[in-house]
Amino acid sequence: EFAVILAADVSPNEASACAGLLIDMLKAPYDLDGQEMVIGASIGIALSPGDGTTPEELMRNADMALYRAKSDGGGVHHFFEREMDLQAQKRRDMEFDLRRAFANGEFELHYQPLVSIASDRISGFESLLRWRHPEKGMISPAEFIPVAEDIGLISQLGEWVLREACAEAVKWPVDVKVAVNLSPAQFRSRNLVQVVVSALAQSGLSPRRLELEITESIFLAETDANLAILHQLRELGVSISMDDFGTGYSSLSYLRSFPFDKIKIDRSFVKDLAQRPDCGAIVRAISGLGRSLNITTTAEGVETEDQLDWLRAEGCNEVQGFLFSAARPAAEIAKLLADFGQRASRAA
Repeated sequence: EFAVILAADVSPNEASACAGLLIDMLKAPYDLDGQEMVIGASIGIALSPGDGTTPEELMRNADMALYRAKSDGGGVHHFFEREMDLQAQKRRDMEFDLRRAFANGEFELHYQPLVSIASDRISGFESLLRWRHPEKGMISPAEFIPVAEDIGLISQLGEWVLREACAEAVKWPVDVKVAVNLSPAQFRSRNLVQVVVSALAQSGLSPRRLELEITESIFLAETDANLAILHQLRELGVSISMDDFGTGYSSLSYLRSFPFDKIKIDRSFVKDLAQRPDCGAIVRAISGLGRSLNITTTAEGVETEDQLDWLRAEGCNEVQGFLFSAARPAAEIAKLLADFGQRASRAA
Protein backbone atom coordinates (compact mmCIF):
# COMPACT_ATOMS: atom_id res chain seq x y z
CA GLU A 1 0.00 0.00 0.00
CA PHE A 2 1.04 3.59 -0.54
CA ALA A 3 -0.51 7.00 0.02
CA VAL A 4 -0.95 9.97 -2.31
CA ILE A 5 -1.40 13.46 -0.87
CA LEU A 6 -3.07 16.12 -3.00
CA ALA A 7 -1.85 19.28 -1.33
CA ALA A 8 -4.02 21.64 -3.36
CA ASP A 9 -7.61 22.35 -2.40
CA VAL A 10 -9.38 19.85 -4.68
CA SER A 11 -13.06 19.08 -5.15
CA PRO A 12 -14.50 15.56 -4.83
CA ASN A 13 -14.80 15.42 -8.63
CA GLU A 14 -11.13 16.30 -9.05
CA ALA A 15 -10.09 13.72 -6.45
CA SER A 16 -12.22 11.12 -8.21
CA ALA A 17 -10.66 11.94 -11.58
CA CYS A 18 -7.17 11.67 -10.10
CA ALA A 19 -7.99 8.29 -8.54
CA GLY A 20 -9.39 7.01 -11.84
CA LEU A 21 -6.25 8.12 -13.66
CA LEU A 22 -4.03 6.34 -11.12
CA ILE A 23 -6.02 3.11 -11.46
CA ASP A 24 -5.78 3.26 -15.27
CA MET A 25 -2.02 3.86 -15.10
CA LEU A 26 -1.42 1.02 -12.64
CA LYS A 27 -3.47 -1.56 -14.53
CA ALA A 28 -1.62 -0.98 -17.81
CA PRO A 29 0.34 -4.14 -18.78
CA TYR A 30 4.12 -4.08 -18.41
CA ASP A 31 6.96 -6.35 -19.42
CA LEU A 32 8.87 -8.42 -16.86
CA ASP A 33 11.60 -10.63 -18.30
CA GLY A 34 9.66 -11.05 -21.52
CA GLN A 35 6.37 -11.81 -19.77
CA GLU A 36 3.43 -9.43 -19.93
CA MET A 37 2.23 -8.69 -16.39
CA VAL A 38 -0.94 -6.93 -15.28
CA ILE A 39 -1.76 -5.67 -11.80
CA GLY A 40 -4.78 -3.88 -10.44
CA ALA A 41 -5.36 -1.16 -7.87
CA SER A 42 -8.02 -0.09 -5.40
CA ILE A 43 -8.12 3.38 -3.87
CA GLY A 44 -9.74 4.86 -0.79
CA ILE A 45 -10.18 8.63 -0.56
CA ALA A 46 -10.55 10.87 2.50
CA LEU A 47 -10.97 14.65 2.11
CA SER A 48 -9.96 17.29 4.64
CA PRO A 49 -11.44 18.83 6.66
CA GLY A 50 -14.73 16.93 6.38
CA ASP A 51 -13.15 13.48 6.79
CA GLY A 52 -10.48 14.51 9.28
CA THR A 53 -8.10 17.28 10.23
CA THR A 54 -5.01 15.28 11.25
CA PRO A 55 -2.82 12.99 9.11
CA GLU A 56 -3.68 10.05 11.37
CA GLU A 57 -7.42 10.57 11.05
CA LEU A 58 -7.27 11.04 7.28
CA MET A 59 -5.14 7.91 6.84
CA ARG A 60 -7.46 5.85 9.02
CA ASN A 61 -10.55 6.97 7.12
CA ALA A 62 -8.90 6.54 3.71
CA ASP A 63 -7.99 3.02 4.78
CA MET A 64 -11.63 2.25 5.60
CA ALA A 65 -12.64 3.53 2.17
CA LEU A 66 -9.90 1.37 0.63
CA TYR A 67 -11.31 -1.69 2.41
CA ARG A 68 -14.74 -0.94 0.88
CA ALA A 69 -13.18 -0.60 -2.59
CA LYS A 70 -11.48 -3.98 -2.22
CA SER A 71 -14.72 -5.54 -0.95
CA ASP A 72 -16.46 -4.34 -4.11
CA GLY A 73 -14.11 -6.42 -6.23
CA GLY A 74 -11.14 -4.10 -6.60
CA GLY A 75 -10.16 -1.89 -9.49
CA VAL A 76 -12.35 0.95 -8.19
CA HIS A 77 -12.14 3.89 -5.80
CA HIS A 78 -14.37 4.83 -2.88
CA PHE A 79 -14.77 7.95 -0.80
CA PHE A 80 -14.89 7.68 2.98
CA GLU A 81 -18.40 7.80 4.44
CA ARG A 82 -19.35 8.22 8.08
CA GLU A 83 -21.30 4.98 7.85
CA MET A 84 -17.94 3.22 7.37
CA ASP A 85 -16.82 4.50 10.76
CA LEU A 86 -19.91 2.99 12.36
CA GLN A 87 -19.29 -0.30 10.55
CA ALA A 88 -15.67 -0.29 11.68
CA GLN A 89 -16.74 0.26 15.29
CA LYS A 90 -19.28 -2.56 14.98
CA ARG A 91 -16.53 -4.77 13.61
CA ARG A 92 -14.16 -3.86 16.48
CA ASP A 93 -16.92 -4.63 18.98
CA MET A 94 -17.52 -8.03 17.41
CA GLU A 95 -13.80 -8.84 17.48
CA PHE A 96 -13.67 -8.00 21.19
CA ASP A 97 -16.83 -9.98 21.95
CA LEU A 98 -15.60 -12.99 19.97
CA ARG A 99 -12.36 -13.14 21.92
CA ARG A 100 -14.18 -13.29 25.25
CA ALA A 101 -17.00 -15.57 24.05
CA PHE A 102 -14.99 -18.74 24.74
CA ALA A 103 -14.29 -17.79 28.34
CA ASN A 104 -17.94 -16.86 28.84
CA GLY A 105 -19.30 -20.08 27.34
CA GLU A 106 -21.42 -18.26 24.78
CA PHE A 107 -20.99 -20.76 21.94
CA GLU A 108 -23.28 -23.74 21.53
CA LEU A 109 -23.99 -26.41 18.95
CA HIS A 110 -27.31 -27.11 17.31
CA TYR A 111 -27.92 -30.29 15.35
CA GLN A 112 -29.88 -30.79 12.13
CA PRO A 113 -31.00 -34.36 11.36
CA LEU A 114 -29.80 -36.32 8.35
CA VAL A 115 -32.61 -38.66 7.33
CA SER A 116 -32.19 -41.96 5.50
CA ILE A 117 -34.71 -42.16 2.66
CA ALA A 118 -34.76 -45.97 2.74
CA SER A 119 -35.60 -46.33 6.44
CA ASP A 120 -37.22 -42.93 7.13
CA ARG A 121 -35.05 -42.76 10.26
CA ILE A 122 -32.38 -40.34 11.43
CA SER A 123 -28.98 -41.59 10.29
CA GLY A 124 -27.01 -38.70 11.75
CA PHE A 125 -26.90 -35.04 12.71
CA GLU A 126 -24.91 -32.17 11.26
CA SER A 127 -23.45 -29.99 14.02
CA LEU A 128 -23.91 -26.26 13.42
CA LEU A 129 -22.25 -23.54 15.48
CA ARG A 130 -24.34 -20.88 17.19
CA TRP A 131 -23.31 -17.83 19.23
CA ARG A 132 -25.71 -16.74 21.96
CA HIS A 133 -24.52 -13.22 22.77
CA PRO A 134 -25.56 -12.07 26.29
CA GLU A 135 -26.88 -8.73 24.99
CA LYS A 136 -27.52 -9.20 21.26
CA GLY A 137 -29.06 -12.66 21.40
CA MET A 138 -28.36 -15.27 18.72
CA ILE A 139 -25.81 -14.06 16.16
CA SER A 140 -25.77 -15.68 12.74
CA PRO A 141 -22.62 -17.62 11.75
CA ALA A 142 -22.68 -15.63 8.50
CA GLU A 143 -21.87 -12.55 10.61
CA PHE A 144 -19.22 -13.86 12.96
CA ILE A 145 -17.41 -16.63 11.04
CA PRO A 146 -15.71 -14.21 8.58
CA VAL A 147 -14.55 -12.08 11.52
CA ALA A 148 -13.26 -15.16 13.35
CA GLU A 149 -11.31 -16.09 10.21
CA ASP A 150 -9.79 -12.61 9.93
CA ILE A 151 -8.61 -12.47 13.55
CA GLY A 152 -7.25 -16.02 13.61
CA LEU A 153 -9.89 -17.62 15.85
CA ILE A 154 -11.41 -20.00 13.33
CA SER A 155 -9.09 -22.94 14.10
CA GLN A 156 -9.78 -22.59 17.82
CA LEU A 157 -13.52 -22.46 17.10
CA GLY A 158 -13.27 -25.47 14.81
CA GLU A 159 -11.47 -27.52 17.45
CA TRP A 160 -14.10 -26.62 20.05
CA VAL A 161 -16.89 -27.67 17.67
CA LEU A 162 -15.19 -31.00 16.98
CA ARG A 163 -14.67 -31.84 20.66
CA GLU A 164 -18.15 -30.72 21.67
CA ALA A 165 -19.85 -32.64 18.84
CA CYS A 166 -18.00 -35.86 19.65
CA ALA A 167 -18.82 -35.53 23.34
CA GLU A 168 -22.51 -35.08 22.53
CA ALA A 169 -22.74 -37.79 19.86
CA VAL A 170 -21.44 -40.49 22.19
CA LYS A 171 -24.77 -40.18 24.05
CA TRP A 172 -26.80 -41.08 20.95
CA PRO A 173 -27.71 -44.53 19.59
CA VAL A 174 -24.69 -46.30 18.13
CA ASP A 175 -26.04 -46.20 14.57
CA VAL A 176 -26.37 -42.39 14.54
CA LYS A 177 -23.43 -40.37 13.20
CA VAL A 178 -22.36 -36.79 13.78
CA ALA A 179 -21.12 -34.56 10.95
CA VAL A 180 -18.65 -31.74 11.60
CA ASN A 181 -17.61 -29.07 9.11
CA LEU A 182 -13.88 -28.44 8.67
CA SER A 183 -12.45 -25.10 7.52
CA PRO A 184 -9.38 -24.51 5.32
CA ALA A 185 -7.75 -22.85 8.34
CA GLN A 186 -7.88 -26.14 10.25
CA PHE A 187 -5.96 -27.81 7.44
CA ARG A 188 -3.39 -25.01 7.44
CA SER A 189 -2.77 -25.52 11.16
CA ARG A 190 -1.26 -28.94 10.32
CA ASN A 191 -2.35 -30.49 13.63
CA LEU A 192 -5.83 -31.45 12.43
CA VAL A 193 -5.24 -35.20 12.58
CA GLN A 194 -3.98 -34.97 16.17
CA VAL A 195 -7.00 -32.86 17.14
CA VAL A 196 -9.40 -35.45 15.67
CA VAL A 197 -7.58 -38.30 17.41
CA SER A 198 -7.73 -36.41 20.71
CA ALA A 199 -11.45 -35.56 20.34
CA LEU A 200 -12.31 -39.19 19.64
CA ALA A 201 -10.18 -40.46 22.52
CA GLN A 202 -11.54 -37.98 25.06
CA SER A 203 -15.17 -38.59 24.11
CA GLY A 204 -14.96 -42.33 23.51
CA LEU A 205 -16.81 -41.91 20.19
CA SER A 206 -16.13 -44.60 17.60
CA PRO A 207 -14.35 -43.15 14.52
CA ARG A 208 -16.95 -44.73 12.23
CA ARG A 209 -19.59 -42.45 13.80
CA LEU A 210 -17.70 -39.26 12.91
CA GLU A 211 -18.23 -37.65 9.52
CA LEU A 212 -16.00 -34.74 8.48
CA GLU A 213 -17.38 -32.34 5.88
CA ILE A 214 -15.12 -30.28 3.62
CA THR A 215 -15.67 -27.96 0.67
CA GLU A 216 -13.54 -27.73 -2.43
CA SER A 217 -11.86 -24.61 -1.01
CA ILE A 218 -9.32 -26.84 0.74
CA PHE A 219 -8.06 -27.88 -2.69
CA LEU A 220 -7.44 -24.33 -3.89
CA ALA A 221 -4.05 -24.17 -2.15
CA GLU A 222 -1.53 -26.72 -0.83
CA THR A 223 -3.53 -29.47 -2.53
CA ASP A 224 -1.02 -32.28 -2.02
CA ALA A 225 -0.56 -31.52 1.68
CA ASN A 226 -4.32 -31.34 2.26
CA LEU A 227 -4.89 -34.59 0.37
CA ALA A 228 -2.31 -36.25 2.60
CA ILE A 229 -4.23 -35.03 5.67
CA LEU A 230 -7.50 -36.40 4.24
CA HIS A 231 -5.91 -39.81 3.72
CA GLN A 232 -4.62 -39.80 7.31
CA LEU A 233 -8.11 -38.98 8.55
CA ARG A 234 -9.59 -41.80 6.48
CA GLU A 235 -7.07 -44.19 8.01
CA LEU A 236 -8.50 -43.34 11.43
CA GLY A 237 -11.83 -44.78 10.29
CA VAL A 238 -13.79 -41.52 10.00
CA SER A 239 -15.93 -40.68 6.95
CA ILE A 240 -15.15 -37.78 4.61
CA SER A 241 -17.90 -35.83 2.82
CA MET A 242 -17.74 -33.26 0.03
CA ASP A 243 -20.14 -30.45 0.93
CA ASP A 244 -21.94 -28.15 -1.54
CA PHE A 245 -21.20 -30.54 -4.40
CA GLY A 246 -21.80 -29.13 -7.88
CA THR A 247 -21.31 -25.45 -7.04
CA GLY A 248 -17.55 -25.26 -7.66
CA TYR A 249 -15.40 -25.32 -10.74
CA SER A 250 -13.84 -28.76 -10.46
CA SER A 251 -16.03 -30.94 -8.26
CA LEU A 252 -15.69 -33.98 -10.53
CA SER A 253 -11.90 -33.81 -10.54
CA TYR A 254 -11.90 -33.89 -6.74
CA LEU A 255 -13.80 -37.18 -6.79
CA ARG A 256 -10.93 -38.57 -8.83
CA SER A 257 -8.38 -37.17 -6.38
CA PHE A 258 -9.93 -38.64 -3.23
CA PRO A 259 -12.39 -41.48 -2.48
CA PHE A 260 -15.11 -39.56 -0.67
CA ASP A 261 -17.67 -41.46 1.39
CA LYS A 262 -20.44 -38.96 0.72
CA ILE A 263 -21.30 -36.07 -1.57
CA LYS A 264 -23.83 -33.47 -0.43
CA ILE A 265 -25.95 -31.97 -3.20
CA ASP A 266 -26.12 -28.22 -2.72
CA ARG A 267 -29.46 -26.76 -1.64
CA SER A 268 -29.53 -24.38 -4.62
CA PHE A 269 -30.22 -27.33 -6.95
CA VAL A 270 -32.85 -28.87 -4.65
CA LYS A 271 -34.70 -25.57 -4.23
CA ASP A 272 -35.39 -25.21 -7.97
CA LEU A 273 -36.17 -28.85 -8.79
CA ALA A 274 -39.76 -28.08 -9.80
CA GLN A 275 -39.04 -24.84 -11.68
CA ARG A 276 -35.83 -25.56 -13.57
CA PRO A 277 -35.24 -28.71 -15.63
CA ASP A 278 -31.49 -28.12 -15.55
CA CYS A 279 -31.47 -28.40 -11.75
CA GLY A 280 -33.32 -31.70 -11.98
CA ALA A 281 -30.84 -32.95 -14.55
CA ILE A 282 -27.90 -32.00 -12.33
CA VAL A 283 -29.36 -33.69 -9.24
CA ARG A 284 -30.21 -36.79 -11.29
CA ALA A 285 -26.65 -36.90 -12.63
CA ILE A 286 -25.10 -36.53 -9.17
CA SER A 287 -27.31 -39.28 -7.75
CA GLY A 288 -26.33 -41.58 -10.61
CA LEU A 289 -22.69 -40.71 -10.14
CA GLY A 290 -22.95 -41.60 -6.47
CA ARG A 291 -24.46 -44.99 -7.26
CA SER A 292 -21.77 -45.72 -9.86
CA LEU A 293 -18.95 -44.81 -7.47
CA ASN A 294 -20.60 -46.33 -4.39
CA ILE A 295 -20.75 -42.92 -2.72
CA THR A 296 -23.67 -41.90 -0.50
CA THR A 297 -25.60 -38.88 -1.79
CA THR A 298 -27.27 -36.42 0.58
CA ALA A 299 -29.60 -33.66 -0.66
CA GLU A 300 -29.54 -30.44 1.38
CA GLY A 301 -32.34 -27.93 1.79
CA VAL A 302 -35.30 -30.29 1.37
CA GLU A 303 -38.44 -28.35 2.31
CA THR A 304 -41.39 -30.04 0.55
CA GLU A 305 -42.85 -33.51 0.16
CA ASP A 306 -42.65 -33.11 -3.63
CA GLN A 307 -38.89 -32.58 -3.40
CA LEU A 308 -38.58 -35.62 -1.16
CA ASP A 309 -40.60 -37.80 -3.55
CA TRP A 310 -38.50 -36.64 -6.50
CA LEU A 311 -35.23 -37.38 -4.68
CA ARG A 312 -36.50 -40.79 -3.57
CA ALA A 313 -37.41 -41.68 -7.16
CA GLU A 314 -33.94 -40.69 -8.36
CA GLY A 315 -32.18 -42.90 -5.82
CA CYS A 316 -30.81 -40.24 -3.47
CA ASN A 317 -29.75 -41.90 -0.20
CA GLU A 318 -30.19 -39.21 2.42
CA VAL A 319 -31.92 -35.86 2.91
CA GLN A 320 -31.67 -32.89 5.21
CA GLY A 321 -33.79 -29.77 5.53
CA PHE A 322 -36.67 -27.93 7.18
CA LEU A 323 -39.17 -30.55 5.97
CA PHE A 324 -37.83 -32.70 8.79
CA SER A 325 -36.41 -30.21 11.28
CA ALA A 326 -34.36 -27.08 11.68
CA ALA A 327 -31.16 -27.41 13.67
CA ARG A 328 -32.03 -28.04 17.33
CA PRO A 329 -30.15 -27.73 20.64
CA ALA A 330 -28.58 -30.86 22.10
CA ALA A 331 -31.31 -31.09 24.74
CA GLU A 332 -33.92 -31.78 22.02
CA ILE A 333 -32.07 -34.62 20.27
CA ALA A 334 -33.68 -37.42 22.29
CA LYS A 335 -37.18 -36.19 21.38
CA LEU A 336 -36.24 -35.88 17.70
CA LEU A 337 -34.95 -39.45 17.66
CA ALA A 338 -38.10 -40.72 19.37
CA ASP A 339 -40.38 -38.81 16.97
CA PHE A 340 -38.60 -40.22 13.93
CA GLY A 341 -38.71 -43.72 15.39
CA GLN A 342 -42.48 -43.43 15.68
CA ARG A 343 -42.74 -41.98 12.17
CA ALA A 344 -40.72 -44.85 10.70
CA SER A 345 -42.89 -47.39 12.54
CA ARG A 346 -46.06 -45.86 11.09
CA ALA A 347 -44.54 -45.85 7.60
CA ALA A 348 -43.69 -49.54 7.93
